[in-house]
Amino acid sequence: MRIADLPRDQRPRERMLAAGPDALSDAELIALLLGTGTRGLPVVEMARQWLEEAGGLGGLASQDLTQVLRRHGVGPAKGCVLAAALELGRRLARRRLASAPLLDRPELVADWLTPLYAGERVEVFGCLTLTSRHQLIRSHELHRGGRAHADVEPSEIFNRAIVDGAHAVLLWHNHPSGDPSPSDDDVQLTRRLADAGRLLRIGILDHIVVAARGFVSLRQRGLGSL
Repeated sequence: MRIADLPRDQRPRERMLAAGPDALSDAELIALLLGTGTRGLPVVEMARQWLEEAGGLGGLASQDLTQVLRRHGVGPAKGCVLAAALELGRRLARRRLASAPLLDRPELVADWLTPLYAGERVEVFGCLTLTSRHQLIRSHELHRGGRAHADVEPSEIFNRAIVDGAHAVLLWHNHPSGDPSPSDDDVQLTRRLADAGRLLRIGILDHIVVAARGFVSLRQRGLGSL
């Protein structure tokens, strides 16, 4: 079913023109990019199912072109349009983070990390190195797969911080389960790295856990001796 076959008051384009893009759901915005569904599956319902299976918009945003093209009903033309839109979103998120005057608000960091990592099917651990004013210097992805953070050594974090000339570090990782609640291992690792940072006079600003169902800041939770 094409968008043009929907009742006029249900067509995403007409709804956008009448009320603006904010009035559309995530599924309707994706449906606009796809244009048509498959036999027996209207395009909006197709987009809704895709979002559900991907774990939400964050999960879909983390998919690359190869993953997009595996979707039934998505050929090269549709796939390239959708992949281009997702990549533009990722680039905008990176630039917003890079140009942010301060990174002392976990919501800002989570807004950037979520589309990149919340939908990953493996655990990814990394850090952001920061200036004395908590401005971004560089983002480092350190471990991927399994329990990525279990193998993290303080030297891996602080060597990069020293090379970058950083005054502080912000830790992050994702939970593929979709639940951002920190584990005991997450808390213990944060405490261990915070202790090491105090010796080196490089602070651990926060540890952000992102997942399909939100994020958690260990600093806000009062965990990890930050």
